[in-house]
Amino acid sequence: MDNRQAIGSWLSGPRAAAEEMGADFGHRGERLGLPESGPGSIAPLGRRFGAVFVDWGLCLLIAYGLFAGGNGQAAGNWALGIFLVLSVLTVGTVGCTPGKRLFGLRVIAEDGGRLGVVRVVVRSVLLALAVPALIWDRDGRGLHDRLSRAVQVRM
Repeated sequence: MDNRQAIGSWLSGPRAAAEEMGADFGHRGERLGLPESGPGSIAPLGRRFGAVFVDWGLCLLIAYGLFAGGNGQAAGNWALGIFLVLSVLTVGTVGCTPGKRLFGLRVIAEDGGRLGVVRVVVRSVLLALAVPALIWDRDGRGLHDRLSRAVQVRM
């Protein structure tokens, strides 16, 4: 193996290196019985980030306009609480936040049904903490989704 190949495998990550050596991980969501693409498949990372960005912007706007009295620092604190409430109410009732709806995503239970109230609250609190959302499994699900037994899929 020449140096360029070794550096390339290091930069592309352990999954890519293992696949080059012949390991077959299957597609994301295969272990959950989800299709490889199209409706019902695992939501792509870019769409999920876009949805969170839209939701956070909406929460900041609401916080700044209604609760913070023009104080930018207070708006950030209020926005986190609004984000938590928005997530619990919207994911718990219709299965998606406004940002997820805009990007064509929804949150479902691993078995394909709706999430119960307790699981929605657990997921939302962990998402508000941010760190669990930044730790992913090989299906691309964040720790907040794994612990609440949820999965984000395309509509």
